[in-house]
Amino acid sequence: MKSFRRVAGMAVLVMQAWALPSAQAAEKLVVGVAIPTATHSFTSGIVWWANQAKAELEKAHPGLKIIVKTAATAPEQANQLQDMLTVNKINTLVIFPIESASLTQPVAQVKNKGVYVTVVDRGLTNTQSQDAYIAGDNTAFGKLPAEYLAKSLNGKGNIVVLRGMPTTLDNERYDAFSAVMKGHPEIKVLDAKYGNWNRDDAFKVMQDYLTRFKHIDAVWAADDDMAIGVQKAIAQAKRTDIKQVFGGAGAKGAVKKIMDGSDPLIVADVSYSPKFMYDAIKLTTEARLKGDKLPANTIIPSVLITRENAKQFYFPNSPF
Repeated sequence: MKSFRRVAGMAVLVMQAWALPSAQAAEKLVVGVAIPTATHSFTSGIVWWANQAKAELEKAHPGLKIIVKTAATAPEQANQLQDMLTVNKINTLVIFPIESASLTQPVAQVKNKGVYVTVVDRGLTNTQSQDAYIAGDNTAFGKLPAEYLAKSLNGKGNIVVLRGMPTTLDNERYDAFSAVMKGHPEIKVLDAKYGNWNRDDAFKVMQDYLTRFKHIDAVWAADDDMAIGVQKAIAQAKRTDIKQVFGGAGAKGAVKKIMDGSDPLIVADVSYSPKFMYDAIKLTTEARLKGDKLPANTIIPSVLITRENAKQFYFPNSPF
């Protein structure tokens, strides 16, 4: 009996010793999360998912501290980085930069203090300022809609395009879309203008398209908010020639329409969920708890959303 107790006691000590490094790591890890203020639906989703990650990770790892800060401007975000470094004593940073160029040096200053840095979505102008980069797949974001629309149109028809804003991110998407369309010479892209990922701007762009082009078969709006503006313009003009409006990013309103089959114009989408903020915080935190590093680049796949798989991409509690 004494022998059994001795063995059991040793087993407990071994288990405690095995658990100790993880517990100590959690107590020492302070993660700063710097993200934009919730000014529209997508950034509202970024904020919501960041706080989801904070709640879940702090519950799972007692002693872990995650500080989430939002900023409306690039200078404000830069100041927050210094506060998190000096006041909160962060040793890990996950940042969704408001701007690439103006945040590169402030992030580099934090990294030079020994802080592990993960940059999310909007890349910095100098990758030496970061340890890891996590983003959605912008190539697939353009490629998948192009392939879907080409198939829907049986390789023939007229398409108009609404791009986002003049950024490298938008260039990747549009270049991928255009590359697919080059393989379908009987599909004509009538025009491609910037709608600034804004439903009001998209409404104006679509009004212009509807005035200039008498027959349009489909629209690639490249964003679910822009798709709303596009549909409003179509409805006002009472146009019946347009058979499909393909948005982008998997906003819950669009995904719900696809699930229900309630809108004949919205039948497919492509994922680019603000949930990647949650994924970035979780991946970074769990790696640092183990003393590991993330790969230099992690691309979260963009997936074609149709009625068959829409439930997997529907997050009713998220603002996006």
